[in-house]
Amino acid sequence: MSQPYTLKKSLGQHFLHDENMCRKIVASLTIHKDMQLVEIGPGGGAITKYLLELEGVEYKAIEIDDEKVVYLKNTYPVLADKIIHKDVLQADVPFEGHFSVIGNFPYNISSPILFKILDWEPQVDEVIGMFQKEVAQRVACKEGSKTYGILSVLMQAFFDVSYLFDVHENCFTPPPKVKSGVLRLTNTHNKWGITDKKGFIRLVKAAFNQRRKTLRNALKGTLSPEALTAAIFEKRAEQLSVADFVDIYKQYMQ
Repeated sequence: MSQPYTLKKSLGQHFLHDENMCRKIVASLTIHKDMQLVEIGPGGGAITKYLLELEGVEYKAIEIDDEKVVYLKNTYPVLADKIIHKDVLQADVPFEGHFSVIGNFPYNISSPILFKILDWEPQVDEVIGMFQKEVAQRVACKEGSKTYGILSVLMQAFFDVSYLFDVHENCFTPPPKVKSGVLRLTNTHNKWGITDKKGFIRLVKAAFNQRRKTLRNALKGTLSPEALTAAIFEKRAEQLSVADFVDIYKQYMQ
């Protein structure tokens, strides 16, 4: 069956057509009373139609593609005033108060989307997101792994991360050349008590930007020479747990 819209490679578009998988993703959401929900990149509405069936949920979507916005409004008239026609990376926070996020995120900007969600974190209860599998695994993995990095530490510092399930490439049109996976991120309400998120992000980025070096070398421009004499700085970034990074942040940056 031909689609009434075009796929744009420049926007990383691969559309989910497997209805069972669409329902499975929507069923992963934690639904609660007076819930606010934003879908990032609804595209052709694969999961949108199921989200609109959820009772008592205030829904909005963020979509950059002009053609998809027209298609969605024509196909689902209820969306007339619910679509934020913008690049998600430039979008303002979509709701006042708390909200959840869901989406088959464009793979070419999935990491920037996670940083955007980190900006919105004080208001974000939960994220159900589909990613390229290796990105999903990176977000979920623990220290000691070669894939453990900036996204692992930052997302796990503010969210409980669960890798839910794989999504086979044949569930998409066109099939992507990479595997996909769905994550659930559940807000832990800043359980670590990080008061300066930007400072913490700066620390983690500096540590991993030279990940082959010891932290003593990687953090030279971030922490004082006196601080860097501590034994923990003989390790490399991938050896440190989220708790270790929080300890360094609290001891030397607060």
